[in-house]
This record gives sequence, structure tokens and C-alpha cells, in this order.
Amino acid sequence: MKAAVGDRIIVQGTRPGAARRDGEIVGLHHPDGSPPYDVRWSDDNRVTEYFPGPDARIHHFDHEHVANPPHPHLFAD
Repeated sequence: MKAAVGDRIIVQGTRPGAARRDGEIVGLHHPDGSPPYDVRWSDDNRVTEYFPGPDARIHHFDHEHVANPPHPHLFAD
């Protein structure tokens, strides 16, 4: 599993009654994007170090789109 700052992590609850949880990856511990990650959880806004298990998946943020925003004149009225 590899991630970048800005990606979202989604953790499905695998036990009965366990809630789905998601958050934004706000920090990496390794330059190659491997775990663990610092995650800001959407349910309580806390940042924790997280080691993903088999119930976690990464939704990759489109970093290229943000790095190269469209030219402003393309949206002029």
C-alpha cells in the first residue's frame, strides 16, 4: 500500500457493529509512501499515526490536477 499527503484512507468495519471510518493522510513516515501514515480522521478531526490493515483502502487524490490548475481565462464569462 502506497499513499501521498492529501490522499484519503477508508477503513471498513469488519466486526458486527463496527463503523466505517475515513480520514485524510496528512503526514508520511517514509519517502516511498509506505505505512504508517498520520491521518486526520473526519469523525473527530484528531490526527493519529495509523498502520492500515486488510480492511483499509486508499483513495488517491489527483495531485497532478492540483499542481497544474487550468488557465483562469478558460472559465471567464
